[in-house]
Amino acid sequence: MRTRPPRSGTVVYTGRRSRLLVTGGVLTLALAGCATDTGGQAFPDEPALASVTQGAKASALPARPAELSLQGVDPCALLTDPQLDQLKINSKPRAAAEPIDGPTCVFDSDTAQPFHGYYVRTITADVEEWFTGKRRKNSMTTEPTAVGGFPAIRNHRDAGTPGDCETLVGVAQGQTLAVRAVAVTAGAFTMPQLCEMSAQAADSALQTLKARN
Repeated sequence: MRTRPPRSGTVVYTGRRSRLLVTGGVLTLALAGCATDTGGQAFPDEPALASVTQGAKASALPARPAELSLQGVDPCALLTDPQLDQLKINSKPRAAAEPIDGPTCVFDSDTAQPFHGYYVRTITADVEEWFTGKRRKNSMTTEPTAVGGFPAIRNHRDAGTPGDCETLVGVAQGQTLAVRAVAVTAGAFTMPQLCEMSAQAADSALQTLKARN
């Protein structure tokens, strides 16, 4: 592959291998992976850059202050009656008919509009997997955050009418507490509102989990 002569202080992409380039007294890193246009000019390989970006997000997660085991924990027991009142949940918690990734409990708020609900899951996986592992999806927007001092990820889809937002909390090595806020009444909530609802419910579930450990 041919590339243009390097300018001072610029990054040069040369094939699939990374190398350091010193130009004009500036040390730069040539990123791994590149593609070329029809004129032979090199430009970054988007999947490679996306991987680097996700890795940087994973590095931004805070250190876990403690290990809170989810083993044997019923997700329907992670929100207490006072917490349910705060979240305006009026129905009895129920196990999901088709759980995803692990035990899942559904909490409904369907007394008054706008209707909404929460899905609380206990998952056997490191929270970082949503950034760099097999649970990563290019269709989803993932952002590092923290819940109660624990590493967490805000996970949602930007396209279309806001429908749900999930907060994933890394409560222990290989264990993640996931809380998804769902808009049952279409168009009733903005994405920031759904993400805030999800984070609030996740914090409540985390407090209950702390009291159990």
